[in-house]
Amino acid sequence: MAGEKDGVIATDESRPARVIDCDVVIVGCGVAGLYCALNLPEALSVVLLSKEEVDHCDSMLAQGGICVLHDPGDYESFFEDTLRAGHYENRLESVDLMIRASRPIIDDLIKRGVRFARRPDGELDYTREGAHSRPRIVYHEDVTGEEITTHLLACVRRLPHARILEHTCMTDILESSEGSGTRVCRGVVATGPDGERIEIRADATVFATGGVGGLYSRSTNFSCLTGDGCRIAAEHGVLLEHMDYVQIHPTSLWSERPGRAFLISESARGEGAILLNDAGERFTDELQPRDVVSAAIFAEMRRTGAQHVWLSFERVPREVIEGHFTHILERCLEEGYDIRERPIPVVPAQHYFMGGIHVDSDSQTTLPHLFACGETCCNGVHGKNRLASNSLLESLVFAQRAADKIMRDRFAEDTAAQLAEAVRQWGQVHLSHVPQ
Repeated sequence: MAGEKDGVIATDESRPARVIDCDVVIVGCGVAGLYCALNLPEALSVVLLSKEEVDHCDSMLAQGGICVLHDPGDYESFFEDTLRAGHYENRLESVDLMIRASRPIIDDLIKRGVRFARRPDGELDYTREGAHSRPRIVYHEDVTGEEITTHLLACVRRLPHARILEHTCMTDILESSEGSGTRVCRGVVATGPDGERIEIRADATVFATGGVGGLYSRSTNFSCLTGDGCRIAAEHGVLLEHMDYVQIHPTSLWSERPGRAFLISESARGEGAILLNDAGERFTDELQPRDVVSAAIFAEMRRTGAQHVWLSFERVPREVIEGHFTHILERCLEEGYDIRERPIPVVPAQHYFMGGIHVDSDSQTTLPHLFACGETCCNGVHGKNRLASNSLLESLVFAQRAADKIMRDRFAEDTAAQLAEAVRQWGQVHLSHVPQ
């Protein structure tokens, strides 16, 4: 591939490390990592790392949908809903950037082949979830994340300047010092599928390593998401922020079997599903923010001594269940529950991480040349508690901003180098005529 070369160098390890030189290395193949790669020019060589298979990312698991500014008049309510869910601890600039970029992002996804639900007149359909004051979420059945991620992955695979390394786990970053003595990131160290040590040297490094769900006994996340980006960043003195801001989702399918908890989408409650206790009584407003609903469920479980509560679809039209919640219906049937006929047992589970590596509005960390986007970073959009269906949007918006900043930095460096060379050549020509 143009712009990339492999070699072998000796290390102080017992075995040599393979070296890969590229312009940008992206750690993670969820929507943040993929979209960052897609927004970089073909002139830059890109290497993407996936800790396991590329489809083992939480972006694939997102069910409900992705938020978008419904119309210009929706701006203030979208902004307020995001802040209210985040307990007004959100970074206002980041919320503004996300909302204003939402429609162009959705338009770009559609151009790339992503399919969103449509009304009979062909216009986008919108659904509503908890803490939203109006419907503003576009979706594809109940597997929106899989629809988006699959299409982005296909687009990345077609890039002539990009390369994906699966089963390749980042273990450290590479650092060097600039002339001023400033520490900068120069790539990552990783372990390949056969245990091989790999050094990937790059001008820009992007962490898109996902959340921390693998550290919890009950989580909707893949077990491989263990906060690697945050851990390695901390080891190098990179600023972290709000590491205690962990979101618990109110409704995962209750099971005594170990393993990843199956999420029951927030949009189920947005379409009318209600929460019941063992006596069949409704005990909370299901459309409150996630932390409020989760707290209500835990309180009801403590009061009654139950291991779970129940989610009833009795108020959801059958055609909505079978058309919008196809995969939830199928999974519940596998577990012996027909959501068209009876309530299902649900319990809260760890779901999302609002803290992480501190970044600015361009997804830059406090270590030059190191960027972070997606769930591993904290750009302040979500505050203390994420508004439903803002995760995919936030990841895409700030992945694009990271790519834009990388391009601007590269252009500035190239321009400075060209100017220095022009000055050098001018000096050679003119100084040659100066009498000695």
